[in-house]
Amino acid sequence: MGFGSMRLTVDPDPHVAVRVLRRAVDLGVEHVDTAAFYFSPGGILDVGDGPARYATELIRRALSPYGERLLIATKVGPGILADGRWGEARTAGELRKQVEENLRRLGVERLDLVNLRVFRSADSIAERFAALADMRAEGLIRHLGLSAVRVEQLDEALAIAPVACVQNSYALDLRHNDEMLRVCGERGIAFVPFFAIAGPGKESGASAEQNAVIEAVAARHGATAHQVRLAWTLHQGEHVLAIPGTGSERHLAENVAAGAIRLTESDLSELFAVRP
Repeated sequence: MGFGSMRLTVDPDPHVAVRVLRRAVDLGVEHVDTAAFYFSPGGILDVGDGPARYATELIRRALSPYGERLLIATKVGPGILADGRWGEARTAGELRKQVEENLRRLGVERLDLVNLRVFRSADSIAERFAALADMRAEGLIRHLGLSAVRVEQLDEALAIAPVACVQNSYALDLRHNDEMLRVCGERGIAFVPFFAIAGPGKESGASAEQNAVIEAVAARHGATAHQVRLAWTLHQGEHVLAIPGTGSERHLAENVAAGAIRLTESDLSELFAVRP
């Protein structure tokens, strides 16, 4: 069970984020997901006011110097470009600037894992991935991954350099990446779904309303529906990781505890039928 940092910047008090991050590590989390474009206000969530709060800088403040077992995964692609507007880095120079920003804000000399986040889903990613592979060869990046990609793009990347993981949207009721889940398992690539709790709600977050089947399974395990969603995610294969994000210590503890839920074959059969 990992931790997603996107929502850390919502609270204007940085001490809250620091407490959540330190508690996550105390609970055994060894995988923190972030991005330089996770900041507020003006960033991906664009909430609140005042000076910009960067998730990467909050991570540095809370966890640096980083433990040897802690892996911090970040992303490049979206961001503020040279003209001051939001856009997508598509040249080697633009990607290098984003990698250097991640290095600076996290306070490291080498990034553990960099995912190339793709928006134009049908586009070739060869040139961009090759640029990141060059930076990996320079020693700026340890591992490379992909985010929001198609199987064809994964094939394209694998012809250039090893791919450690794929981050795509996936949830019990958001199943359009079933094929990517299968392909990653067959190729020994970690599959790291985002929106595992939010499902179709995506960036708007988790809904209080849940499918009756999920509620019934949760009741049998003395768990919440959100915990069942996370447990179901982890049951999809040994290559599957989860990165639920929260700015609440209570929700963090619930999310981590979901990793201990063991769903039965009957539970999984019932949940498999849940669709959007």
